[in-house]
Amino acid sequence: MVLSAIAVMLSVAFVCGTLVFTDTMNTTFDKLFAVTGSNVTISPKQAEDDAVNPDRGRPEVLQASVVEQVKKAQGVKSAEGGVVSLAVTVVNAKNENMGSSTGAPTIAGNWNDNELKSMKITSGAAPHGPAEIMVDADTAAKHHLKPGDELRTIAATGDLRAKISGIAAFTVTNPGATVVYFDTATAQEKLLGGPGLFTHVNVTAQDGVSDDQLKKNIATAVGADTYKLQTAKESADANRKDVGSFLKVMKWVMLGFAGIAFLVGIFLIFNTFSMLVAQRTREIGLMRAIGADRGQILNSVIVEALLLGVVGSVLGIGGGIGLAVGLMELMGKMGMHLSTDDLTVIWTTPVVGLVLGVAVTLVSAYVPARRAGKVSPMAALREAGTPGDKKAGRVRAVIGLVLTAIGGAALFLAAGADQAGPGAGLLALGVLFTLIGFVVIGPLLAAVVVRVLSGVVLRPFGSVGRLAERNALRNPRRTGATAAALMIGLALVACLSVVGSSMVASATEELDKSVGADYIVQSQDGQPIVPQAEQAMRASKGLDHVTAYRILGAKVTAPDGSVKEGRISATDPGYVQDVRRKTTAGDYAAAYGSGAMSVGSDYAKEHHVKVGDELTVAFTGGKPAKLKVAAITSDDGGIDKGAMYAAVKTVEQYVPADRMPQPIMLLGKAANGQAEAAYTALKSALAEYPQYQVRNQTDYKKALKDQVGQLLNMVYGLLGLAIIVAVLGVVNTLALSVVERTREIGLMRAIGLSRRQLRRMIRLESVVIALFGALLGLGLGMGWGATAHRLLALQGMKVLEIPWSTIVSVFIGSAFVGLFAALVPAFRAGRMNVLNAIASE
Repeated sequence: MVLSAIAVMLSVAFVCGTLVFTDTMNTTFDKLFAVTGSNVTISPKQAEDDAVNPDRGRPEVLQASVVEQVKKAQGVKSAEGGVVSLAVTVVNAKNENMGSSTGAPTIAGNWNDNELKSMKITSGAAPHGPAEIMVDADTAAKHHLKPGDELRTIAATGDLRAKISGIAAFTVTNPGATVVYFDTATAQEKLLGGPGLFTHVNVTAQDGVSDDQLKKNIATAVGADTYKLQTAKESADANRKDVGSFLKVMKWVMLGFAGIAFLVGIFLIFNTFSMLVAQRTREIGLMRAIGADRGQILNSVIVEALLLGVVGSVLGIGGGIGLAVGLMELMGKMGMHLSTDDLTVIWTTPVVGLVLGVAVTLVSAYVPARRAGKVSPMAALREAGTPGDKKAGRVRAVIGLVLTAIGGAALFLAAGADQAGPGAGLLALGVLFTLIGFVVIGPLLAAVVVRVLSGVVLRPFGSVGRLAERNALRNPRRTGATAAALMIGLALVACLSVVGSSMVASATEELDKSVGADYIVQSQDGQPIVPQAEQAMRASKGLDHVTAYRILGAKVTAPDGSVKEGRISATDPGYVQDVRRKTTAGDYAAAYGSGAMSVGSDYAKEHHVKVGDELTVAFTGGKPAKLKVAAITSDDGGIDKGAMYAAVKTVEQYVPADRMPQPIMLLGKAANGQAEAAYTALKSALAEYPQYQVRNQTDYKKALKDQVGQLLNMVYGLLGLAIIVAVLGVVNTLALSVVERTREIGLMRAIGLSRRQLRRMIRLESVVIALFGALLGLGLGMGWGATAHRLLALQGMKVLEIPWSTIVSVFIGSAFVGLFAALVPAFRAGRMNVLNAIASE
């Protein structure tokens, strides 16, 4: 019962911990947004919500004259221009990036009165002049910075070296951003490219003037549609929406893994109550003989389950709060600071945990309870603890086979699907039905698979091995349910391993086939390449050519009149050599001619576009262009699928220089025989810009593999809870089976079975059950993974790779899991007193 309660506790703790953690993050950001917002904020009409146009590498701006206009509006107490840029990198004297490793931004701005709402200077003084900079206290502590240390700020407008004049601490929790401040004139010059510019204006209302009224007054003064006007609430809501979408995805992903743990726990609790009812058969029969009716017996077991669920859930709620605090500490070490002062436990969280824990326990115990209610008074004359059904029922076997067949058919249809959307639906259906089918058909499979496994694993151990095999087979339902719990977790591990390995293998093959560039330079977090870094690469020795890859937003109008919101990839003609694209019509190189472009084959097919057709392309920030289609590139691949290409010189005719985006990637080709020398020179040339990674093709493949590996490791970690609960299930089954077989064990000991042999028998039984679950899970998971790969092949990832080393390692590891699970039950069995065991009822 304790192990069952632990299973409930762990699952509830995962759910409650997830809810408390995400609610606390929401509270943290809400406090930050509430404090930092002014009564009304004015920003450029076209400004992005994150204050940066990532294509341009610099923020949208307002003229300083707007501040004076706003001050004249009715109800304005004060108006102050602000500068904020996220398109910056800050490095220390050792050329180390001071940015967060958790994905939080690096923010540079001007020190002004509005910042005093959320910051206070704790050391030194505010910055004055271009030689001074102020940094936030969390970043200073993390990187051991102090006043007088030099920092270098890298932006599209140039580099700036300045010494730390002071350190400012957040008065609310800083979620992990790196923040630096300049004086206003320096911020305008070095972050925006010139004087008299701001990214926004902070407006404070006079006493008695509401934010909404102030917004209306400002709109009257400066023009209702001229600028983007937001009240403090609107600004906070917009920021909250951006952060909330990420937190919502994270929450539901974690709750999904908690659901898997609950599903696995169902098997554990079901087995526990099934075995308890079997052991109490004689007792229940006696109670029926003295007058207890079926309802009373059923209710007694249900109440027992209810108590188990309540106790496990209450412990889980407490454990969930502890888990949330632990996650906050972990995030703190990674750079995202969350204060326990903001720990948020909404009343719905414990209610959800309690309801889920109790409901799952009651559902799991219902069938055994119903079985207990059907025990007749004559059962009082039988021996207690007799084994359950030795063979799976025929009806159950038929249902299981039908469900598995339906699931298999869905997977087969998904593998043959022509489109990813419908195929994904069939895949989900196939996964669901095959999983349920394998669970239902488990007892039938146990009777076959366990015998096969025993012939390989157990027979070498002689009579003890044969006894272990018969123990595993004596109750196929129990063995099937125990193995099913382990099967679920390992099936997901196998599926994701196949998908991850296939993605890496497909991308590697595509790189070998399509990428002719020797070197790839880009930022890990999507920062555009600043001009000074691009110049450094072009000046590097040993390179045949350098290609800058830019992306522009555009509306493309086809000859049939349809309009598509899309993107145009603007590159140099050298891109033809750097990325080899097959064409279905026309000449790829001709797309880089004057007034020309290319389109993808899917777009051409959908809109009946052919070579020679003229498309109208309205560039974001530029004017419309009439471009002729010179090539149609094949979308039967994974690199640049669906891309439309045009030469930079063509695009420059329609997009002003100040609206032209910075490159998001640079590609380089080494001169003949200069590969190693050029690689060394390139790394040296870009060493001053640590935000960019310089990779050759080998490096790029390794980085891709590492990224997928990190993602899979994170998923495996989340699946670890389900596997832990499954191991508890194996322990519980063995422990209860030892109690159930007390007399049998005593008799075997009496006729000569040694304690060592007894412990070995129980360990071997556990191993074969674990291997049975692993075999089903890995087989099922590889089937799911192979089907998922067929859908990925529609997106260009055509190589199917089975990670046999991972599969074999997991299978062998399952044997050790079985050994571990049997340690305590085997030890308890070995300590039994022979005479007391024989005399037990």
